[in-house]
Amino acid sequence: MVPELTARTARASNPRGTTAMWVRDHLDGLWSDQDFVSWYPRDGRPGLSPAQLATVCVLQFLLNLSDRQAAEAVRCRIDFKYALALELDDPGFHHSVLSDFRDRLGEDDRADRLLSLALERMRKAGLVTERGRQRTDSTQVLAAARDLTRLEMVLEAVRAALEEAARDVPGILDGLVDADWATRYGRPVRLPSQPTHPVTRLKQAGADAHRLLECLPSHRRGPRMEALRQILVQNFLVDARGLLRPRTEKDGQPKGARRIVSPYDCQARRAIRGNTRWSGYLVHVTETCDTGENANLITDIATTSPTRDAQALPGIHTRLRRRRLLPREHLVDGGYLSVALLESSAVHHQIQLIGPVKASGAWQKKEQTGFTRDDFTIDFDRRRVTCPNGQIAKTWITPPAMAPYTVARFHPHQCNPCPDRSACTRGTSARTVNFLPRHLHELQIRNRTEQQDLQWRQLYATRSGVEGTICEFVNGHQARRSRYHGLRKTHVQHVLTGIAINIERLAARTPPRRRRPRHPTAFQSYLDSRGLTWECWWRQGT
Repeated sequence: MVPELTARTARASNPRGTTAMWVRDHLDGLWSDQDFVSWYPRDGRPGLSPAQLATVCVLQFLLNLSDRQAAEAVRCRIDFKYALALELDDPGFHHSVLSDFRDRLGEDDRADRLLSLALERMRKAGLVTERGRQRTDSTQVLAAARDLTRLEMVLEAVRAALEEAARDVPGILDGLVDADWATRYGRPVRLPSQPTHPVTRLKQAGADAHRLLECLPSHRRGPRMEALRQILVQNFLVDARGLLRPRTEKDGQPKGARRIVSPYDCQARRAIRGNTRWSGYLVHVTETCDTGENANLITDIATTSPTRDAQALPGIHTRLRRRRLLPREHLVDGGYLSVALLESSAVHHQIQLIGPVKASGAWQKKEQTGFTRDDFTIDFDRRRVTCPNGQIAKTWITPPAMAPYTVARFHPHQCNPCPDRSACTRGTSARTVNFLPRHLHELQIRNRTEQQDLQWRQLYATRSGVEGTICEFVNGHQARRSRYHGLRKTHVQHVLTGIAINIERLAARTPPRRRRPRHPTAFQSYLDSRGLTWECWWRQGT
């Protein structure tokens, strides 16, 4: 319960209420301390209320506050005290408590459980329902790290490992660090665009890293030392003479999806999407989009490494099922779709995925000048594939490397004399046709046929509305750049931002308290007494 003096003061100073006050009035604080019992040990001294800390974290991301600003708001703002049910003279807490709570929130899947608690309270209030319509999209998130050159990466990785060793096991540095090491690694690395002797310095940094790793056994290495080991393998190799040297293009280097971009955030990766290049993560946002008066609420937040969008979809459905918020129709773009996902979503979750299945990448389809797979007749019962000129494929196999695709191969003596060979295949080999099993093949054809229907296009156009949510997520709450290092902490930031957006939308939909009508002025009363009309301002309401 909100203390009487706090409630009276908050109502007097904010007659129409604020978003923080709305949380207490309509959702009863979103959660209680009993929801966080498993997060803390049973013995020990009682601490701060975890429900209050969770609410402060959400309000912090709602208003884009730093930790110091959020702690100051708890001490000074009346609506914060109202939302947290605090006395007016409550001194609050130190700002470092918020960082400790986020670290605890990043363990296991607690961030997702926090979102589930908020959605459960909204579901009980009738603000969100199961088996409606939802949509999903993703955007890139920049890691909280600056872009480093290869030389800067190795030098900073050695310096970070030295900092960790000096803190945890300083004894191993006594016979290793000398005046040259102090000069090279005594301060953060900041190199000009054209550093002097880059190759020599890179070799020296690699040798230093190798010596440092040899001094500490693997079971005693911390996260910075392990990051140094991975960066050393990524950038160096041992040649035939047993010497350590930098990798060249001929030696091969890890691809962007596996390459570490910062010694302080080993989970961030470099990725390319279209013309956009970034180092960081992907965030997938799922929200409701039912037709009606209810606000569109975010039902799932997924933060992943820069991978294909389709790999994130099964996890999204699993979490929605756990929250009892599975949609009946799920609108996604082509990056999330495959024929296998169309089938598995319908079978396991009874979800109709709505979106375009990726078209064939064959040159015949791209150039629109040759015979595509759709021009061939596939007889699954007789295991025969017939080309447009009537030739029947001699081979029908399912190679393990291409499963579940079936490969039908024509013989060269069928293709070589064909007058339409140039429109069917290129090179010296005969034509091959790859296709899915019958049920998936028919599902693929049905999806591409539905894309030509006007009603399907109108329904799919609803998906574009999620781009507005992505814009609000990125621009309205500064979620384009991660505040913290690491995938887990970045995911905590995104979950708290998602809950904040939901609260903001619901509070905006709640009708404000009706204001008192304005009384007429003395002159307006005089006009009324004389039967003279006067124009009323539309805001006055009288």
